[in-house]
Amino acid sequence: MNNRIASTLRAGAISLALLTAAGCQSTKAVDEVRTLAQKAEQDAAAAQATANAASASATTANNAAASAKTAADNAQSTANQALQAARTAQTGVDETNEKMDRMFKKTVSK
Repeated sequence: MNNRIASTLRAGAISLALLTAAGCQSTKAVDEVRTLAQKAEQDAAAAQATANAASASATTANNAAASAKTAADNAQSTANQALQAARTAQTGVDETNEKMDRMFKKTVSK
Protein backbone atom coordinates (compact mmCIF):
# COMPACT_ATOMS: atom_id res chain seq x y z
CA MET A 1 0.00 0.00 0.00
CA ASN A 2 2.80 2.39 0.87
CA ASN A 3 4.59 1.51 -2.36
CA ARG A 4 1.43 2.39 -4.24
CA ILE A 5 1.26 5.77 -2.46
CA ALA A 6 4.90 6.46 -3.19
CA SER A 7 4.47 5.48 -6.83
CA THR A 8 1.39 7.66 -7.16
CA LEU A 9 3.19 10.62 -5.62
CA ARG A 10 6.17 10.15 -7.90
CA ALA A 11 4.01 9.75 -11.00
CA GLY A 12 1.99 12.83 -10.07
CA ALA A 13 5.09 14.88 -9.46
CA ILE A 14 6.69 13.78 -12.71
CA SER A 15 3.48 14.44 -14.65
CA LEU A 16 3.16 17.85 -13.08
CA ALA A 17 6.76 18.61 -13.93
CA LEU A 18 6.30 17.54 -17.55
CA LEU A 19 3.04 19.44 -18.02
CA THR A 20 4.44 22.55 -16.45
CA ALA A 21 7.65 22.30 -18.42
CA ALA A 22 5.73 21.88 -21.67
CA GLY A 23 3.27 24.68 -20.93
CA CYS A 24 5.61 27.20 -19.36
CA GLN A 25 8.39 29.04 -21.02
CA SER A 26 9.78 30.43 -17.82
CA THR A 27 12.81 28.71 -16.32
CA LYS A 28 11.68 29.82 -12.89
CA ALA A 29 8.42 27.88 -13.23
CA VAL A 30 10.29 24.77 -14.36
CA ASP A 31 12.61 25.07 -11.37
CA GLU A 32 9.61 25.38 -9.04
CA VAL A 33 8.10 22.25 -10.54
CA ARG A 34 11.37 20.38 -10.12
CA THR A 35 11.49 21.50 -6.50
CA LEU A 36 7.93 20.27 -5.98
CA ALA A 37 8.77 16.95 -7.63
CA GLN A 38 11.84 16.52 -5.43
CA LYS A 39 9.78 17.36 -2.35
CA ALA A 40 7.18 14.79 -3.39
CA GLU A 41 9.89 12.16 -3.81
CA GLN A 42 11.33 12.99 -0.39
CA ASP A 43 7.88 12.76 1.16
CA ALA A 44 7.32 9.42 -0.53
CA ALA A 45 10.67 8.14 0.72
CA ALA A 46 9.83 9.30 4.25
CA ALA A 47 6.45 7.55 4.04
CA GLN A 48 8.16 4.36 2.89
CA ALA A 49 10.67 4.55 5.75
CA THR A 50 7.82 5.00 8.23
CA ALA A 51 5.98 2.02 6.75
CA ASN A 52 9.12 -0.11 6.96
CA ALA A 53 9.63 0.87 10.61
CA ALA A 54 6.00 0.03 11.40
CA SER A 55 6.38 -3.35 9.71
CA ALA A 56 9.52 -4.09 11.71
CA SER A 57 7.75 -3.12 14.93
CA ALA A 58 4.82 -5.37 14.07
CA THR A 59 7.18 -8.27 13.41
CA THR A 60 8.91 -7.70 16.75
CA ALA A 61 5.57 -7.58 18.54
CA ASN A 62 4.46 -10.77 16.82
CA ASN A 63 7.65 -12.54 17.90
CA ALA A 64 7.17 -11.33 21.49
CA ALA A 65 3.58 -12.58 21.47
CA ALA A 66 4.71 -15.99 20.21
CA SER A 67 7.30 -16.18 23.00
CA ALA A 68 4.69 -15.19 25.58
CA LYS A 69 2.33 -17.89 24.30
CA THR A 70 5.07 -20.51 24.56
CA ALA A 71 5.83 -19.40 28.13
CA ALA A 72 2.13 -19.51 29.02
CA ASP A 73 1.79 -23.00 27.53
CA ASN A 74 4.79 -24.18 29.57
CA ALA A 75 3.33 -22.63 32.73
CA GLN A 76 0.00 -24.37 32.08
CA SER A 77 1.77 -27.69 31.64
CA THR A 78 3.64 -27.21 34.92
CA ALA A 79 0.40 -26.26 36.69
CA ASN A 80 -1.30 -29.39 35.34
CA GLN A 81 1.57 -31.54 36.63
CA ALA A 82 1.36 -29.86 40.06
CA LEU A 83 -2.40 -30.45 40.17
CA GLN A 84 -1.93 -34.12 39.35
CA ALA A 85 0.73 -34.44 42.07
CA ALA A 86 -1.58 -32.72 44.57
CA ARG A 87 -4.44 -35.07 43.71
CA THR A 88 -2.17 -38.08 44.14
CA ALA A 89 -0.98 -36.75 47.50
CA GLN A 90 -4.57 -36.09 48.62
CA THR A 91 -5.53 -39.65 47.70
CA GLY A 92 -2.65 -40.94 49.86
CA VAL A 93 -3.72 -38.70 52.76
CA ASP A 94 -7.31 -39.88 52.45
CA GLU A 95 -6.22 -43.53 52.50
CA THR A 96 -4.01 -42.94 55.55
CA ASN A 97 -6.85 -41.19 57.40
CA GLU A 98 -9.17 -44.06 56.59
CA LYS A 99 -6.67 -46.59 57.96
CA MET A 100 -6.23 -44.56 61.14
CA ASP A 101 -9.99 -44.34 61.62
CA ARG A 102 -10.32 -48.13 61.28
CA MET A 103 -7.45 -48.67 63.76
CA PHE A 104 -9.02 -46.21 66.23
CA LYS A 105 -12.41 -47.93 65.95
CA LYS A 106 -10.78 -51.34 66.57
CA THR A 107 -8.96 -49.99 69.64
CA VAL A 108 -12.09 -48.38 71.07
CA SER A 109 -14.22 -51.47 70.48
CA LYS A 110 -11.82 -53.76 72.42
